[in-house]
Amino acid sequence: MATLAATLGGGTRRDDVLTGTPRAKTIDRWIFVIMAGSFLLYTMFGFIPDSLAKIAALEAGQRPPFPLILHVHAVLMGSFLLLLFSQTWLMATGRRDSHKQLGMLGMVLAPTLVVVGFILIPTNYHLLWNFAQAAPAAEQPKVQQVVAIWENIMLLQIRIGILFSLFMAIGLSARLRDSGMHKRMMIIAVAMAMPASIDRIQWIPQTMPGSPLTVDIYTMLALSPMFLWDVIRNRYVHRAYWILAAAYLPLAIAIHALWDTPWWHSTARQLMGV
Repeated sequence: MATLAATLGGGTRRDDVLTGTPRAKTIDRWIFVIMAGSFLLYTMFGFIPDSLAKIAALEAGQRPPFPLILHVHAVLMGSFLLLLFSQTWLMATGRRDSHKQLGMLGMVLAPTLVVVGFILIPTNYHLLWNFAQAAPAAEQPKVQQVVAIWENIMLLQIRIGILFSLFMAIGLSARLRDSGMHKRMMIIAVAMAMPASIDRIQWIPQTMPGSPLTVDIYTMLALSPMFLWDVIRNRYVHRAYWILAAAYLPLAIAIHALWDTPWWHSTARQLMGV
């Protein structure tokens, strides 16, 4: 992995361009705090109303109960978002040693989060599938439609797992050699998981569940403050964004091609063993 980081991020430590006005230097320090804080806001805006609605549906017998692994995933993801915010805050306030010490927790949380996420996918699916099989005949068409939607969402969940793991590995491996790559990749990795929050925000336009178009648009918009500041400030596109494009675009094309196709629904059910 060190070799991978050296290839993608350079073999020697590379810092950002930090010349110019005091205002620019201030934004250099705080842009990553702003990004981490925005991820927390997206999560609250998306998950708090959605969780309340799901609890009401559960009490009304309209959905299966929440599995334990879902609670574990929620705690891990919430902890990771708070850790990211804390880490960016520590660096912005000049407490590099505390940042390094706390970073060890991230090296444990990140792989745990990935493993739990991939356990959660089949767990949720089987709960929904069993719930659909037990539903009254009059409710079967509606419930089967929900199952089909979840099969499409699995494509997005798989992409999140792959890209979060890849970008997190690059970011962590680059931490000692390339600070610019490290901090950008940590933000980019977490942005890959933001569709789970943004797709739940009801008051913004959505193409879901019919199309994953807004998933891609909002993911890129979530990263746009950091990207735009990089281009304006440093006058070039950082290598981290080229890595993002190289990994994200092929998966995005594949997801759009497979979305709601009979082949994918059949394949998804085979993968889930139903």
